[in-house]
Amino acid sequence: MTKITAAITAVGKYVPEYVLTNKELETMVDTNDEWITSRTGIKERRILKGEGLGTSYMAIKAAEELLQKSNVDPAEIDLIIIGTATPDLPIASTAAYVASEIGAVNAFGYDLQAACSSFLYGMSTAASYIESGRYKKVLLIGADKMSSIIDYKDRATCIIFGDGAGAALFEPNYEGLGLQDEYLRSDGIGRDFLRIEAGGSLMPTTQETVASDKHFVYQEGKTVFKYAVSNMADVAGKVLERNNLTEKNIQWLVAHQANKRIIEAIAKRVGVPSEKVMMNIQKYGNTTSATLPLLLADYESQLKKGDNLIFAAFGGGFTWGAAYVKWAYNS
Repeated sequence: MTKITAAITAVGKYVPEYVLTNKELETMVDTNDEWITSRTGIKERRILKGEGLGTSYMAIKAAEELLQKSNVDPAEIDLIIIGTATPDLPIASTAAYVASEIGAVNAFGYDLQAACSSFLYGMSTAASYIESGRYKKVLLIGADKMSSIIDYKDRATCIIFGDGAGAALFEPNYEGLGLQDEYLRSDGIGRDFLRIEAGGSLMPTTQETVASDKHFVYQEGKTVFKYAVSNMADVAGKVLERNNLTEKNIQWLVAHQANKRIIEAIAKRVGVPSEKVMMNIQKYGNTTSATLPLLLADYESQLKKGDNLIFAAFGGGFTWGAAYVKWAYNS
C-alpha cells in the first residue's frame, strides 16, 4: 500500500474589522508608537467588538471562507479541532458548536489548549487522524479572542495581543506531501512566567479575584523572550538536521508571531534569510492560536506545490515545537 501522509489542502482566515493602532494605545497606557514598533514590530492589531461575539464567531468565519474557497461540503468533514486559549465557555466544547454552525453534521469536535502552540500541536493531532486511514477530512482551526483576557491598563500585555482566526483542512496525500516530521516539547516551569492566575481549579473565581484583576494574562516578558528564542531555535534546528535540510532547500519559515525580534533571532540562528520568513505581526499582533494559520492564509498565493515549510511555535506552559511540511498545492 502507498503510504498516507496528511496534507493541508485549503486554508481560510478571519480578522475582525476594528483596528487598534499604536496611536490609540498611547491614549490608554503610558507608551508610544516608536517604543512598541521597535520592541515588538507591531503597528496594529484587530479587536472583536460586538455583544455576544466570542472565539466561535471568528472560527466559524474562517471555516466558512475555507469551505467557500475549496468547494468542500461541510457534511464531508469528519473532525473539527479548535486550538484556543479563549473558548466561548468552560466545559462546553467550542469546536462542537462551530461544527453545528457550519453544517458539519457528521463531524465530532473538541478543543485543544496549548496556548500559542495550540495550532502546531493540532497539526500533529490532525495528521495522526488522517495517517490512521480512518478519517479523510480534518478541519483544524486556530482562534483566539485575546481581548477578552487582556488588561488594557497593563502596557506589558495590551500592546502585544490581538484577535483572529485561521483554518486549515487536512486530507490524505499519496505523493509524499504534507506533514513530514515534528518535534514537540513542554516544560511545566512556564506556569510561573505566563499565566492567568484565577478562574481555574487552583483559584476559583470570587469577588476578590475579580476585584484584584487576577483574570487577565500575566507575562514576565524578558523570561518568556529568552525561553522562546532558545527553545524555538533548538527544535527548528533539530527538525532541519534530521531531515537533511539547509537554508537552500527551505522555502519558508512559518514562525509564531509573538514578537518581531524573536522571529528574527530564530531565523538568524537557523540560517534562514529574511525574505524566506513569513511575517504579519505588524498587522495583527500576537493572535495566539491563530498566528500560524493566518500566516498560511496571507501567504497562500506565494506557496507552491512541493515547497518546504518549517513551522515553529512557543506558548504558555511552556509548550513549544517545530514541524516540517511539504506544501501540497498551487493556489
